[in-house]
Amino acid sequence: MTEKRRHSANLASAKRLIVKIGSALLVEQESGGIRRKWLDALADDVAALKARGTEVILVSSGAIAVGRRHLGLETGALKLEEKQAAAATGQIRLAHAYQETLARHDITVAQVLLTLGDTEERRRHLNARSTLNALLKFGAVPVINENDTVATSEIRFGDNDRLAARVAAMISADTLVLLSDIDGLYTADPRKDKTATHIAEITEMNAEIEAMAGEAPAGYSSGGMVTKLAAARIAMSAGCRMAIADGRLMHPLQAILDGRQCSWFVPAQGPKTARKRWIAGALKPAGRITVDAGALTALKSGRSLLPAGVVKVEGKFERGDAVIVTDAAGNEVARGLSAYSARDARHIMGHKSREIADLLGYRGRDEMIHRDDLVLS
Repeated sequence: MTEKRRHSANLASAKRLIVKIGSALLVEQESGGIRRKWLDALADDVAALKARGTEVILVSSGAIAVGRRHLGLETGALKLEEKQAAAATGQIRLAHAYQETLARHDITVAQVLLTLGDTEERRRHLNARSTLNALLKFGAVPVINENDTVATSEIRFGDNDRLAARVAAMISADTLVLLSDIDGLYTADPRKDKTATHIAEITEMNAEIEAMAGEAPAGYSSGGMVTKLAAARIAMSAGCRMAIADGRLMHPLQAILDGRQCSWFVPAQGPKTARKRWIAGALKPAGRITVDAGALTALKSGRSLLPAGVVKVEGKFERGDAVIVTDAAGNEVARGLSAYSARDARHIMGHKSREIADLLGYRGRDEMIHRDDLVLS
């Protein structure tokens, strides 16, 4: 397989894809209006990928750039409260634009606004992950932006490159595409150095690669290559491959499929492997769950842990905390993330999943620990 075909196959084989769209691509810099023809072409690409079985999430910039014009804030730097007001105005216009363009393909759009805390604080992380998974299950295309209307300068991502990478890690996406005004990573800034050469594939983030980042371009962009390389580090550590591609083209995703030049950051492991390693080694267990022989057999065959197979719950832990799973003799057999707090787990242990709602008063997950959140020891 040629390098061109191999790189286009990275997108063609994507099962769960995040596409980040920058303000400079989506919004006319002079008028502040949305580039409708370009957005329609992107939506056509998204629809084609979905038709191939790919789940797609869009991380979209542009709310402030669109909203400021409607508030008469067209020139000069904005104060924090002015940015938040512009974002509140622009977000609804952006959501409407995405809704209209994807409705042409009978695709439902869902707006999701996230803050830094939603990806870092464990319970909020789990809630956001569950919501996005549910939307994808129902065939919707979530459109994500940072919640600029409430985030302060101290709790902001500040750019959607890193937000997109965090979302990719959160939902175990296998592919992330950053659509930009450049077709990838160069050995130096090609706008300033005519001898700069394009790098088609990066398999390791190191100081030499990070030194190749230039300065952010003027205009609406808040990122530049520095934030894209920061996003690449986050994505690769989560087992997600990432592309930096030229988004100025009409049908930019199709262009990647057709072999258009871009830069791919390729991790050594996939998202499931990365997540399993994180659960196994990077988390401090907060409790212990003992299972019976039937549940132990099920776990060893790759199935989830159901409440019916749990005979004992020890420790104080909340939903999403790491726990050790042991057999009746106390031997560790697995580690995982509990779908219930210790208190709720004690209420439902030994019971069928269909009884959970009656026992707790709410409908939780059928599993005590889902197989995707569990690693055998």
